[in-house]
Amino acid sequence: MTTDLESVRATTSALQTAIDDAAARGGGRIVIPAGVHVTGALRLRSRTELHLEAGAVLRFATDPTLFPAIDARWEGERREVHQPCLWARDETDVSITGRGTIDGAGEAWWRAFREDPSSLALPRPTLVGLHGCSRVEVSDVTLVNSPAWTLHPLLCDDVRISGVRIVNPPDSPNTDGIDPESCRNVRISDCHIDVGDDCIAIKAGSERSAERVACENIAIANCTMLRGHGGVVIGSEMSGGVRRVVIANCVFQGTDRGIRLKTRRRRGGIVEDVRVTNVVMDDVLSPLVINPFYFCGPDGKLPHVADRARHPVDAGTPRFRRIHLANVTATRVRSCAGWVSGLPEAPIEDLTLDDVVMTFAPDAQPAVPAMADGVPAMAGEGLHVAFAAGVRIRGARIGALAGGSVVEGDAVAWAEEAR
Repeated sequence: MTTDLESVRATTSALQTAIDDAAARGGGRIVIPAGVHVTGALRLRSRTELHLEAGAVLRFATDPTLFPAIDARWEGERREVHQPCLWARDETDVSITGRGTIDGAGEAWWRAFREDPSSLALPRPTLVGLHGCSRVEVSDVTLVNSPAWTLHPLLCDDVRISGVRIVNPPDSPNTDGIDPESCRNVRISDCHIDVGDDCIAIKAGSERSAERVACENIAIANCTMLRGHGGVVIGSEMSGGVRRVVIANCVFQGTDRGIRLKTRRRRGGIVEDVRVTNVVMDDVLSPLVINPFYFCGPDGKLPHVADRARHPVDAGTPRFRRIHLANVTATRVRSCAGWVSGLPEAPIEDLTLDDVVMTFAPDAQPAVPAMADGVPAMAGEGLHVAFAAGVRIRGARIGALAGGSVVEGDAVAWAEEAR
């Protein structure tokens, strides 16, 4: 869609003035009526509600000059990025609501990234970026075609995301659905997410982050997640730590992995107290992946990442502990029931699988379950566990296998034959 740049600038100015005027009056609602409205980046303010009526489409133009540079965090590191399409910084009581659609028009950004990432002077804009805000609400809107991550709360407190529909093409690069990063008290419920990368990714900065702030008190419930690289993912940026996460009553279909934890040495941080219950998965590579040898991104190919020998324990040693899955069903599993590993110097502590039923796709082709060097392609294999202490498996059925034993210490390719 080609739109006159002068007209887009005029629309952007009018919308921004309406937002600023409402904030100056002490707060209020800015209503986007039915119809297509093409704009540049907008900044939201405290005590304002951006409300899209049914039939309204807020579509963002693709001219990079409409998205000025701001200082933010990108993949765990502080740097300049394009301003998000909708952005708020250090605001309170910010809401985006309604039955309308917010369209990031991401195709031009994706094409430039695929053809030559270096042609982009700055990282692509996220669709909604909420940085350092408190009492945030995003509800009922449809978010489509994000240039990069779709909904990114960063260093926020008291975030509620409900009834949101997120759709990005399955081949669109880095178009995660919802990525709470170094946030506290986040509730995500009743959302439908169908994207080109992780559906929900919980993050806490990387070793390059100036601040180490945990992501904690995260509740995810009643969501459907389709086709992403992972259903609910923790990491790989987890240097500030991730703790107290509940994932309940969700459906994953066609996601590469189901529950996925990923990190690597020198990132540090602890992932602890994660509860997964009443989750149904279908057509996934692997329902559970815990991978401390993650090789993607900057420094992912350095020798220390893949090394299976014991390293000294220090502040850069990541840890996983108290991870519990119960009442989980996975059908048509393609690669393996799970690929789970700690580090030799920092085994996983306290992993429980309780009432877990997994059956395999009859026509499964070999696929690699975890993005780590040395992990082979698998098809229809059982649960692989390594460098773990205190693993308990109760009432589990994996294909034609059943388990009720305790696995302690280092264990690889564990499975118990049916009795």
